[in-house]
Amino acid sequence: MEKFIFKTKQEMGAAAAAHAAEVIKQAIEGKNQANIILATGTSQFETIKSLTSSGTNFSKVTMFHLDEYIGLPADHPASFRKYLKERFVDKVPALKAIHFVEGDADDPQQECRRLGDIIIKHPIDVALIGIGENGHLAFNDPPADFETEESYIIVELDEKCRAQQMGEGWFKTLEQVPRRAISMSIRQIMKSACLIVSVPEKRKAEAVKNALERKVTNICPASILQKHKNCSIFLDADAASLLS
Repeated sequence: MEKFIFKTKQEMGAAAAAHAAEVIKQAIEGKNQANIILATGTSQFETIKSLTSSGTNFSKVTMFHLDEYIGLPADHPASFRKYLKERFVDKVPALKAIHFVEGDADDPQQECRRLGDIIIKHPIDVALIGIGENGHLAFNDPPADFETEESYIIVELDEKCRAQQMGEGWFKTLEQVPRRAISMSIRQIMKSACLIVSVPEKRKAEAVKNALERKVTNICPASILQKHKNCSIFLDADAASLLS
């Protein structure tokens, strides 16, 4: 695991995006295509913004995303599909393919199977992800399932996770935050050839310390990153403030 610390989250995002662009470029040069995963949330603002202006040949790129609330329509202000469409998809040339998590599908379990059947045919070259205030990866809240081989799973969101979503301004009240979501599983995330983890802000400092400096445990799902062979962590000074 490599760790990079920057004074500001803008510098952090630019560096993370530059690394991602290089990995994507190498994948395209090697096999004429690249498969990527994008995360959402405020932690990804600067990284995604920089990636859109990186000059990457996105016509060769297939995009997956990590998670989506169950029952939330795609036009809801907090929808991750809306987030990625507005902040990424609409700002780059047409991608080769886009595989959104349809959180409002009639049968969420079938949606998990649908996505699993697709992603198994698209080995991921690089995943751009974050770490939650409770140490979650995607919506795998503690205690996370480290064992399931399913690519996408239905999860219950814990109160700290839901409070984070409200605190970031996506919902006005805690009661508005959905209690269930479809999430990419831990094992599917870890299958990515390269992980690029962007984590800004002081409120993430404790989770960062637990993930990077303490034992691997599903009580801090992001601690599993210690076991990945090609993982780069990009932090701003605030997020890194508790590291020894």
